[in-house]
Amino acid sequence: MTDIPTDPREREIYDLAVRIGLAWRETRRGASASALRDYLYGQGDQAIEMGQMDTLDLLADGNPWRMSELAEALRVEPSTATRAVQRLVSAGLAERRTNHDDGRVVQVTITPAGIEAHRVVAVRRVELLGYIVTRFRRQELREFAEMFERFNGSVDTFMHSQVATE
Repeated sequence: MTDIPTDPREREIYDLAVRIGLAWRETRRGASASALRDYLYGQGDQAIEMGQMDTLDLLADGNPWRMSELAEALRVEPSTATRAVQRLVSAGLAERRTNHDDGRVVQVTITPAGIEAHRVVAVRRVELLGYIVTRFRRQELREFAEMFERFNGSVDTFMHSQVATE
């Protein structure tokens, strides 16, 4: 654990980092809260898991994906992507197809039911984000979008540096 800085300027940065960390935690908790999850992804047998929606987001472009490419785009292990796709296939939201040019290659595509399930969640997501963005001025949104993108990029950079040192 890092010692709390005593220098006022370093302490301010430390305190801001703590605030950001707490806000990040609350975002994760809020994003997985049952009411919000039910609103976005549905309830009961028709519910889609967040990971399934991540996969449908990629498949919704209509192009077939190789499993290795899908895993890389989702930033998960191939076995995790395979399990997610299997759940989508079982639910009728995606299908595996053999590549026409190379029969050894299996690709994943979205089904019409997957397109509809994706559309429903995408509409709800737009409603939620539409509500949220009305709470900010346009310039704040521009700054927030840039900072959030940089924040996520920094997380990736940090994790890549950690993997490289192992």
